[in-house]
Amino acid sequence: MDQSFLLMLSNLLHLHNSIDPTTSLISSPTSTSSSSSPTSLLTSSSAAPLLFFTIASVLSYIASSRPSSSSSSSSSPASASDYSVSAFRALSTEHIWSLEAPLRDAQWRSLYGLSYPVFTTVVDKLKPHIALSNLSLPSDYAVAMVLSRLTHGFSAKSLAARYSLEPYLISKITNMVTRLLATKLYPEFIKIPVSRRRLIETTQAFEELTSLPNMCGAIDGSPIRLHKQNLSGNYKCRYGYNAVQLEVVADHKKIFWDVCVKVPGATDDAAHFRESLLYNRLTSGDIVWDKVINVRAHPVRPYIVGDWCYPLLSFLLTPFSPNGMGTPAQNLFDGMLMKGRSVVVEAIGLLKGRWKILQDLNVGLNHVPQTIVACCVLHNLCQIAREPEPEPWKDPEENGMPPRVLDSEKSFYYFGESLRQALADDLHQRLSSR
Repeated sequence: MDQSFLLMLSNLLHLHNSIDPTTSLISSPTSTSSSSSPTSLLTSSSAAPLLFFTIASVLSYIASSRPSSSSSSSSSPASASDYSVSAFRALSTEHIWSLEAPLRDAQWRSLYGLSYPVFTTVVDKLKPHIALSNLSLPSDYAVAMVLSRLTHGFSAKSLAARYSLEPYLISKITNMVTRLLATKLYPEFIKIPVSRRRLIETTQAFEELTSLPNMCGAIDGSPIRLHKQNLSGNYKCRYGYNAVQLEVVADHKKIFWDVCVKVPGATDDAAHFRESLLYNRLTSGDIVWDKVINVRAHPVRPYIVGDWCYPLLSFLLTPFSPNGMGTPAQNLFDGMLMKGRSVVVEAIGLLKGRWKILQDLNVGLNHVPQTIVACCVLHNLCQIAREPEPEPWKDPEENGMPPRVLDSEKSFYYFGESLRQALADDLHQRLSSR
């Protein structure tokens, strides 16, 4: 029954008792007087009982004919209030814990791209930094909003309609959270494997996969499509759409240990690599891997592998031939090298499959790099936590000419050439003798 009607009925009862106390509508438990019976009320000399029932009947009719607010709201479709802070808080603190862990995490992944425990890890690490921004929204709500956008690829406008916020505020929160992910969490979750323990673990895993010793990573590039259309020609990638280039190096677990987003989409993989901090650190000797083995009198330090679009260097080995025109030893080496390279292709596919905003990036151009790097950080978090892998995104097959060798790279090239041949001959001998 409607609460306002009950209040009015209570007031009428008190009004009646004050007008005609001899015919009280509320009988005392000890009273057996017939004056409280309905017939006595109707035959009372006072007009108050009849007046009361007349008014009460009118109010009852009005209350019964008015549609219930609760029934109408339950039958209506989900509104923006479903995405309010209170709704999120109810989901995260009450409903989520009433579910079994697999169901709970599956529901959270469908909303935010990762399980609830990983979500709380992200929130805990970002909360101190978000608190400094004086954001009016709770930290976990802000992070959830941004993860929802990254996971489903929502635009700021469509997400604003869901959360009853202005699009500019959605963009502001997105930019803040992705910047924090790309700067504060990057050093913790994207690291070059320089420790001996991690190097041994990585190189042994790659050797089990490829039979090639001392491989510590695989490099590849991928264009990240931009939603914005009115850009200059150097953003047009080889597949015909506007993009920026992403370059990553992944280990055997498909975890990125280097990420670079520095050039527009028209730039080739070799030029992008030469612009990267990783290239500068490797050519300058800033990164020194101390795990050295000997293969046919060649000292072999840890190296990464890439396809023929990258330059052959002492620390970056590429195939002999893209079309299998080499010797049996060289073709065997190429097959194993590309098998090792496949982990980075799979990692990029998982990255774009999990964070769908990277399939058509709809943020301001100035915030494109940090958004991509933020998704790479989140990708690593998911891989470390062994989150279920989504259906991977598939980029078109690459084709391109091998890059020319720069004068400054010639010593690295000659050493890489002899090292590659030594590894190919050693691999062929070992596998042929089995």
